[in-house]
Amino acid sequence: MYSLLHELLSDQKGGDVFTLFGFWHFLYMALTFTVIAAMVYRLKGTSEHIREKTVKRLLNVAFGLYILDFFLMPLAYGEIDIEKLPFHACTAMCVMCFLSWRVSWLEKYRSSFAILGFLSNIVYLVYPAGIMWHGVHPLSYRVIQTLLFHCVMTVYGFLALFFESEQKRICRLDLFVVVSMTLWAMLGNSVYNGTSGDYSHFFNWFFVVRDPFYVISESISPFVMPFLNVALFFGVERVLRFLFRAVKRRVT
Repeated sequence: MYSLLHELLSDQKGGDVFTLFGFWHFLYMALTFTVIAAMVYRLKGTSEHIREKTVKRLLNVAFGLYILDFFLMPLAYGEIDIEKLPFHACTAMCVMCFLSWRVSWLEKYRSSFAILGFLSNIVYLVYPAGIMWHGVHPLSYRVIQTLLFHCVMTVYGFLALFFESEQKRICRLDLFVVVSMTLWAMLGNSVYNGTSGDYSHFFNWFFVVRDPFYVISESISPFVMPFLNVALFFGVERVLRFLFRAVKRRVT
């Protein structure tokens, strides 16, 4: 049974390779934006109850894909890829968004989790480095699972923000979530980075150890990137909130 599932789920080599801005990359991005447009059109005249139910279902799908992946990874790759632990904003915000619908004291952060989740997931969709490194066929499990997860989270984040009710003190909550995510990623990198026996890993969760393009010197990057991350993500979130309000006024 294992050999059959491993053959089915393992990376397919040869033939087409998933490439940046290739046909399959554009297909996934187009699918995401098409679903967003279709769901906004369908939901804009519905009740708040129906909208809430829809976004919760989307989030349940994303969370299910994330958890199921940990059970399928050993079949696909022969091991659990700890890179996918929730220390990147994409995966961490999936977990926190899920909890924000079920834990009462997290409810006030729901919108802040959603905007950081939307931002991080759409950035990954535009530049999916994690799967490009492997040079695998576009229909490999690795590609399908990873991009489908980010697609669903992007759609969830957009709809949750587009149809949210007005909230007070949202700026302060956004900043708190970004700072907390940075500290959480720093903890993850500190715990899991290192070499001991057969274990040797270097993680750069949330890009707090090195910048993604290796522009900043390696010697100062760990001291600069946490502050730069907070400033960049928080700044982009402010712009996104302005754009969401502007688009919402025109559409609804």
